[in-house]
Amino acid sequence: MVYERKNYGSGAPLEEKVGYSRMVQVGPFIKIGGTTSVQPDGSVYGEDAYEQTKYVLQKQIDLLEKAGASAKDVTSVMIYATDISTGAKILEAYSEFFLDVKPLCTMVEITRLNRPTQLVEIMLEAVKTEEG
Repeated sequence: MVYERKNYGSGAPLEEKVGYSRMVQVGPFIKIGGTTSVQPDGSVYGEDAYEQTKYVLQKQIDLLEKAGASAKDVTSVMIYATDISTGAKILEAYSEFFLDVKPLCTMVEITRLNRPTQLVEIMLEAVKTEEG
């Protein structure tokens, strides 16, 4: 079976400069690359891990909707946190989107992200169902 590939950008200047997409869809399979709470103006949204997680997941679900998918199609979530002690707050925000979906979820602590104010980076995968 041959699947069509679609690349989706977020408008970040580096996407074209270095050659990457925010989201790639191949047939029903969708992957969204590591996403932080950086806003279009370059500032970081949210001062805590809960706010940043909620912002990132909403940004990613908005992208999924552009591909005709939704949160219910998410199969795997990978969360990178700069302070694992904020894990409860991260998972509180996560649960607002995925409590009933129950995708795979892994959270790991990392030493840092691009900016000191970035606390969370999230990658996710989805498989678009026929219903959308």
